[in-house]
Amino acid sequence: MVKILIYGGLSLSFDESREILDSTDNIEVIYKRPIKRGDLGHDIKENPDIIGIIDGVFHQNSAVGHREILDVMKRGVKVFGASSMGALRASELDSLGMVGIGYCYNQYASGAIDSDDDVAVMLDSESLEALSVPLISMNYVFTNAVSEGIITENEKDELVQISKETFYPKRNYAKTLSESDLDEDKKNELINFIRESEDIKKHDAKELLEYIKNYVNE
Repeated sequence: MVKILIYGGLSLSFDESREILDSTDNIEVIYKRPIKRGDLGHDIKENPDIIGIIDGVFHQNSAVGHREILDVMKRGVKVFGASSMGALRASELDSLGMVGIGYCYNQYASGAIDSDDDVAVMLDSESLEALSVPLISMNYVFTNAVSEGIITENEKDELVQISKETFYPKRNYAKTLSESDLDEDKKNELINFIRESEDIKKHDAKELLEYIKNYVNE
């Protein structure tokens, strides 16, 4: 029996996560809320074989430390990271054995981004519902909007700059667009594009779960 701990619930709901990776005859999957400092020291007592870190706290509590992750890896636990806190920590510890997956991880690993502000969101502590939009998701969507000819590169730069200057709990598409110089027709077209776009953090969370599922079944 392979035991897997997954810290998430924000980038991808637990119900959606279980549709991809759930307990079977040979796998026990335990989903936990976003990781914070001290969780690994406690949860290692459950003797997991694999840990997947998707979401974690940044400002509400102390973030999971590098030493905590290194300590569980020294015990032989395989640790994967993606999407949010997982992507950030994986980019910092990949040379020491943590495995990073997905777009957000690659953005950190390549140096394209380097701040926790890029993936930070305000969340409802009870429901784990995101109450703001992460900068990395907005940047990703605006970049794709340029590729689709919806906005120009200069217009994208303006939108990203507005987003960066907004404190992360208040960052969202409506505020960003309302402060931009885009005309109403272009705003409406961009809004429709945003509605049709899957959040990149959610996509990465799915990719992590698929990766672990395949890794276990190899």
